[in-house]
Amino acid sequence: MTALPGRGASVGSPAGVPDSLPVPGRFAHLHPDDGACLMEAAAVLSPGRFTDSPAGTHPALAALARVVNDSVGDDARRALWPLAAELAAARPAGRDYAPLLVGAVVDAARLARPASRRAARHGRACRARAARLAHASPGGPAARIGDLLWWRGPGRRHLEQALGVLCAAPDADQRLSELLREAVTRTRECTGGGARSREFRCNR
Repeated sequence: MTALPGRGASVGSPAGVPDSLPVPGRFAHLHPDDGACLMEAAAVLSPGRFTDSPAGTHPALAALARVVNDSVGDDARRALWPLAAELAAARPAGRDYAPLLVGAVVDAARLARPASRRAARHGRACRARAARLAHASPGGPAARIGDLLWWRGPGRRHLEQALGVLCAAPDADQRLSELLREAVTRTRECTGGGARSREFRCNR
């Protein structure tokens, strides 16, 4: 996935964030001493190795968080740093989670570019898939493979194209930051932190 170019490196620890967390930065890092992206900070707060794809975070949400982290400016990145704790344990089990999340990102892109027919088509496809899977059982290997193929194929493409639109917006930092905060809030509800919601909504 791509990010906005030309942003400077972050320095200092955001207010309210434990000093043990690495310094916020863009892209991947080899070691926490070199800094960390938002997902690497989530990995520091969870069991397992230092990675930008921790096991406790749903891959679709992790992909969104990585692009947002790498695309926003330093101030916006530091403001997002407290989300690391929630991202460390954000992996809903529902099969409809990924298309709901991707659909919400596509809807946010349509607000930035209302005339986009491609975004409208992708949004409909995500909602249709989510509706089919809303009450589906976890299923066996075939279901898992099908979900993985969707995510690595059209799901990821839809997400990347929508985020490309948002990254190009004049107010990209605000749009991307609000989108990630909303996604984390909805994910918390899906994982038992509140009343379960079957719908993701972008800020309008």
